[in-house]
Amino acid sequence: MNERAKARVAIGADDAGYTLKEIIKKHLEAQGVEVTDYGPSTPDPVDYPDVAVVLARDIAAHKFERGILICGTGIGMAITANKVPGVYAAQAHDTYSAERARKSNNAQIITMGARVIGPELAKQIVDVWMASEFQGGASARKVEKIAKIEEQMK
Repeated sequence: MNERAKARVAIGADDAGYTLKEIIKKHLEAQGVEVTDYGPSTPDPVDYPDVAVVLARDIAAHKFERGILICGTGIGMAITANKVPGVYAAQAHDTYSAERARKSNNAQIITMGARVIGPELAKQIVDVWMASEFQGGASARKVEKIAKIEEQMK
């Protein structure tokens, strides 16, 4: 079994991201990734903070290694998820940003906008992000500084 298939991923969306969430969920499951869906289960209206905060709390509690949040732009999901202490969420609408979010910033969550990117690009972004690991190095010092700032803000 490859490392990706061992990963446990949480995924969630609001109503604007519902369709893309379903596509990404199926894409990951086809690769053997265990996916837990935080909803919604229908395209009915859902406020993105309600989904983002629950998923982000479970990431912070180490119930999942990674999370994916999708709304119209990805912005609201990122803002909300980053309010949870210990969570690093990065908006990614291209593969380079997705890779750097993980390798340089140790982002456990990526957010995407269903009104900004299409399904094929979203799959590529997820694949690159899932294949990336935190590299440490010079970035470790910076991520540690972020954690210290977060601690001071409590």
